[in-house]
Amino acid sequence: MARSKSSTALEVSGLSFSYPDRLPLIIEMNISVEVGERVGIIGPNGAGKTTLFMLICGVLKPASGSVHLFGTQVKPGKFYPEVGMVFQNPDDQLFCPSVKDDVAFAPQNLGLSKKEVEERVQRVFDITMIRELADIPPHHLSSGEKRMVSIAGIMAMCPELVIYDEPTSNLDIRYRRRLINFLLNARETMLIASHDLEFILEVCSRVILLDRGEVVADGDPKDVMSNVEVMEKHGLERPHSLLPHAKPHHS
Repeated sequence: MARSKSSTALEVSGLSFSYPDRLPLIIEMNISVEVGERVGIIGPNGAGKTTLFMLICGVLKPASGSVHLFGTQVKPGKFYPEVGMVFQNPDDQLFCPSVKDDVAFAPQNLGLSKKEVEERVQRVFDITMIRELADIPPHHLSSGEKRMVSIAGIMAMCPELVIYDEPTSNLDIRYRRRLINFLLNARETMLIASHDLEFILEVCSRVILLDRGEVVADGDPKDVMSNVEVMEKHGLERPHSLLPHAKPHHS
């Protein structure tokens, strides 16, 4: 797919959403993300992170406002291959008899030729380093392996914007590091929701703090997350690496 000429990957304008008979989950939200940015989305449970993602993907219909992907307005219910979402629970994404079948599923449904599907599968096997898992049933994989396979399945669509919902959940140290290295080398525009704030600090160039459906702070991750008053007010702790460390005394 040809890359979009728009320098803006995502434009959320005046976006509001609520489920019937419930308080609004998203309130007059405005967010702009440039092509190539890696943006962390942080906030307490119930802040509206996953709901925002569903609105961006066109799964939910906003009460008001609009979402534009690469200059094109998102229409609810329509499929947008430009955006891919990696779910918090990989088991929600993996359902084929083998890893290779799972990775091939999305490109097959884009109507690509057998040759192009195979080329995409082989390419994402290389970039996610999961080639040795190709013939294994997904339910036999570890949490870390499942995470990389679910990412591979999204990458096979060649999306321009990738949304990650709690990507480090249930990962051991090795797979967490492998994921960080993968994301730092990836070229796609990213939105990453995570409670793992050290991970956000390492991967993201910008962070947006959401609470009760509104943008509370937006800026450099170190600046936003160093603000103890703002973080604690919205149910978060300053990451340990940003704590001021006492200097050792020399005798």
